[in-house]
Amino acid sequence: MATIKQTLDELMTLEGALCCAVVDSSSGMMLASAGAGIDMEVAAAGNTEVMRAKTNTMRALGLHDVIEDILITLGKQYHIVRPASRKDGVFLYLVLDRQRSNLALARRKVFDADQALMF
Repeated sequence: MATIKQTLDELMTLEGALCCAVVDSSSGMMLASAGAGIDMEVAAAGNTEVMRAKTNTMRALGLHDVIEDILITLGKQYHIVRPASRKDGVFLYLVLDRQRSNLALARRKVFDADQALMF
């Protein structure tokens, strides 16, 4: 089991990691963050809207499933959003430099971080 700080510190060990956060999706506010490179307050609020939109779309389509993660691929970055499995309304958010990161490894690391995270 890991604290939020330990979880973020572990995510930042990934090659190409720029920043990461744990976000409360009911408010769009960060619970904690690590790293630099983008305005994490803005990113937390924006990705809260992404999570809400996808959840609402799934509900409208009658999909009875869960979001494992959402990948946003930009020209220079990967953004991974993963709902916390142990706490509703919270998600992990990781930003990676696309040139220096291994996407498969990063997704696995976010999964592992989620499994270890305690609230």
